[in-house]
Amino acid sequence: MSRFGHLPDPATALVVGASGGIGAALARSLEAEGGFRVIRAARRPERCEGDALALDLEDDASIDAFADALQERTRRLDLVLIASGLLHDDRRDIHPEKRLKDLRRDALERHFSINAIGPLLLAAALALLLPRRDPCVWATLSARVGSIEDNRAGGWYGYRGSKAAQNMFTRTLAIELGRRHRGLACVALHPGTVATGLSAPFRRADDEGVLSADAAADHLLAVIAGLDAGDTGRFLAWDGRGIPW
Repeated sequence: MSRFGHLPDPATALVVGASGGIGAALARSLEAEGGFRVIRAARRPERCEGDALALDLEDDASIDAFADALQERTRRLDLVLIASGLLHDDRRDIHPEKRLKDLRRDALERHFSINAIGPLLLAAALALLLPRRDPCVWATLSARVGSIEDNRAGGWYGYRGSKAAQNMFTRTLAIELGRRHRGLACVALHPGTVATGLSAPFRRADDEGVLSADAAADHLLAVIAGLDAGDTGRFLAWDGRGIPW
């Protein structure tokens, strides 16, 4: 029996950021799970495994065009997974800041644009595709470093701040959408430290606790499979434990 028995069969799942390590693994895992029609989206769709729609979360016109294209494929979304995110970008010399003197306005703005603002604008464009009463999930991949209470090391201003904003947006989104979509679980998820290009410069090969992308995807889907409307607005780790805001 499927772990997602509370969702229709087939259920329509959208994976945003499906060209990245975790996003690609989530899409693969959902297809292997069975019972899902998976729609992939990415800024560079040609890098996805299989057919994908173009979506640039920094471009309002791209978000609108994506919403139109998506509605030609489906009139309903049962599961939305937003796995896109920015920690560093060597091409633009964007890296986690260690101290105040490292701060740059353009880097801060790009962190917020991709990690917080883009996913929220996408929600505004797609909200009406969520079912009104049936169970559904809107999950965005956040990070434990976005927890204000858990911040003991400092630094990483752009990434920490944008993930904290993403968390607040997700919590606020859960409240508004919950009034219309009674079966919705809208959550922020921390995938753990995953062996992807995003984390590569900040971990060693012998670091303990590093998950493969496939293992992280399986853990995240296990958490998602156990969600119901009572969990909406929560911030959860890959193992299902709550994270302080």
